[in-house]
Amino acid sequence: MSHLAHRQRLGFFTRVLEEAPAADRYRFAVEQIVAAERAGFDTAWVAQHHFHREEGGLPSPFVLLAYAAAYTERITLGTAIVALSLEDPLRVAEDAAVLARLSGGRFELGLGSGSTLSAFAPFGKDAAQRSQLYVENVRRLDDALSGARLTADDGALYPAAPELRTTIWEATFSAQGAARIGAAGHGLMLARSQPRTDGRQSLADVQAPLIEAYLSALPADAAPRVLASRSVFVTDDRVTARALAERGLERAANEARRAGADVASGSTADVLASLDVHVGTPAEVIDELRADDVLAAATDIVFQAHPVDPPHELVLRSIQLIAGEVAPGLGWRLGTRTPVVPPNAARRR
Repeated sequence: MSHLAHRQRLGFFTRVLEEAPAADRYRFAVEQIVAAERAGFDTAWVAQHHFHREEGGLPSPFVLLAYAAAYTERITLGTAIVALSLEDPLRVAEDAAVLARLSGGRFELGLGSGSTLSAFAPFGKDAAQRSQLYVENVRRLDDALSGARLTADDGALYPAAPELRTTIWEATFSAQGAARIGAAGHGLMLARSQPRTDGRQSLADVQAPLIEAYLSALPADAAPRVLASRSVFVTDDRVTARALAERGLERAANEARRAGADVASGSTADVLASLDVHVGTPAEVIDELRADDVLAAATDIVFQAHPVDPPHELVLRSIQLIAGEVAPGLGWRLGTRTPVVPPNAARRR
């Protein structure tokens, strides 16, 4: 990948997966978002997961992001993703609208159908209807944000937030889904990894057709928005990086194999490559990311430490190294660095 000629937003994504009680997990997540803002990142993202603490510890992303908004000033906050198949789309529209106002417009709404099938039954949903539920809920959400009348006495979404329609992102693994997202004029979210049965294919090989389908379906008057998430954990020394990576790789590899992916069973380096995980010193990570052609086509590049899931202090260090060495080494320009008081010392505004 050559140096980028255009400005791309760089983001940080926390999965809220530290080995700690829930309260500490949430505090760590906000401290990481604050650190990302201080380092110059443009965006910060969280994911919604229900019931399974090992997959992600955050069922209520709007609550956490509202808290994070009180301790940040510049960084844009986003959901990646809200599992909309399980949600009341009008409730999501209301929560998103309130968060947009509380954050001063620093919020973007990422949506997906939800990948944990066991979560559907507790919500009274049929997992077999996941796709249909999702498409219908996206339509209802879009109607609400557009100002459609929702009640017999002409009640509409309050607070009104029509601008959120231009911030909607959708996640997909398929070219068909990418074409639908493009036709709607929404942003395309690409995952940090993607199951594939041919281990010789790179992640960029798999995702490039999705971008092509998305762009082909995008209306002429809509600006393309492509978000590429990548697993990146950077440390000051290679030994620390690989030791931490080995700890989390077995679980991640087993999950990928259950999903039908072709995951190597050899050396740590082979497994890391199969899982699309970039771990090492800044120089090592720069060399690997240069080979990822999808990053050159993306408008947004978002880094997460998962599935390595290192301790909180090392996530903070990785954020610093990505901002200070990896991004400049690839020609990426970060946003303005701003001093922000960390949550445990800040006064509420």
